[in-house]
Amino acid sequence: MEPIDHLISSKWIIPVIPQSAVYEDCAIAVSAGRIVAILPQTEALRKFDPEHHTALPDHVLVPGLINMHGHAAMSLFRGYADDHSLHTWLEHYIWPAEARFVSEEFVSHGTELAIAEMIKAGTTFFSDMYFFPNAAARVAQTSGIRCQLAFPVIDFPSAWARDAEEYLHKGLQLHDDYNDSDRIHVAFGPHAPYTVLDKHLEKIAVYAEELDSCIQIHLHETATEVDDAVRETGKRPIERLRQLNLLSPQTQCVHMTQVNAEDLATLQSCNSHVIHCPKSNLKLASGFCPTAGLLGADINVALGTDSAASNNSLDIFNEMQTAALLGKAVAGNAEAISAHTALEMATINGARALGLEDRIGSLEKGKYADITAVDLSGPGSLSDLSSLPLYNPISQLVYTASAHRVSHVWVNDRLLLDNGELTTLQQREIAEKVRQWQNKIAASEA
Repeated sequence: MEPIDHLISSKWIIPVIPQSAVYEDCAIAVSAGRIVAILPQTEALRKFDPEHHTALPDHVLVPGLINMHGHAAMSLFRGYADDHSLHTWLEHYIWPAEARFVSEEFVSHGTELAIAEMIKAGTTFFSDMYFFPNAAARVAQTSGIRCQLAFPVIDFPSAWARDAEEYLHKGLQLHDDYNDSDRIHVAFGPHAPYTVLDKHLEKIAVYAEELDSCIQIHLHETATEVDDAVRETGKRPIERLRQLNLLSPQTQCVHMTQVNAEDLATLQSCNSHVIHCPKSNLKLASGFCPTAGLLGADINVALGTDSAASNNSLDIFNEMQTAALLGKAVAGNAEAISAHTALEMATINGARALGLEDRIGSLEKGKYADITAVDLSGPGSLSDLSSLPLYNPISQLVYTASAHRVSHVWVNDRLLLDNGELTTLQQREIAEKVRQWQNKIAASEA
């Protein structure tokens, strides 16, 4: 028998690749943090001698979920300024609150809250764009999660930097600090076309190509953004970015609720990715990303939650459900976004947007053992009737509330969630820090 580190057996395994495959009564063999085989349980027990064996007889195993866009520390503003339009929300509530409260400690505590929430909901990789990314990196390092930190670049000062040049300087230092990390990836995060000058966008394009780094930018988030740009420059924002060489296979375009035929052709020709944040777009009435049309044009679409301040959740299972339902409605076609397509958007499509599809995003031999287990038993009794009956585990995961059923989460075979309990973060300590911030922020409005 071949010795291995870990064998995880379960009722179902949804590997994502091959598409729509569901393996029943199988097991995942893991050594040195990577998957070495997926095979029937009886065969696995004959072939392998595992140091640890995790048996999950009523569970489904899926690749660790990937949240491709958010502002983690803004979890401390969850529910702070609900039910406003995007520009009112930003200009009258969020930006003033950030000016008062954002600090390295704020980012550390807010990111801790966000990561804890995401792990408990099955997320193993998140992309973040926020101030003090060095603080976010430290929390991510401690927690064991993977992340992309798209350090912000804007043309106005914040608590973290004075101007675009300082944002770039600090961000490039962060890139150097984590250049050898296999869990923390540093990307460029120009906030949006309307907050960054051409000369700085051109500089980012050059740096990103030289460093082989991703770029994440809010783009075509609202009709107002596009209309204002056309009125002021004569160009749609995406065309301006194309002319500045900012669009490439490493560019992640967040939101894209306004897409015409020319925009779609631009995305195709540049091989850029779209990050869809359906719940945030709905809450802020920003518009509808035409996901079925994008996917039909072979444009990669991944999922993000955006921040808890505009969502108010970091639950990628919820985003899958919303993306599937909204995609059908926008396309006027009930077959437009299937359950498995939504799962792909939350896993392998995110990995493709990161350029990491050879390492994460599906359960395949040679990939990292980033695995999420979901208990579909109806915990122990009839207490959870929403998981009964069960005909198709993929549909069950996407169309019913699944995040609360996440039982185990591994990253690189390191257990981050064990029977629903965090193993690398202290939930009570996090809750106490959050209460202190809540009191401080609420008192400032009194």
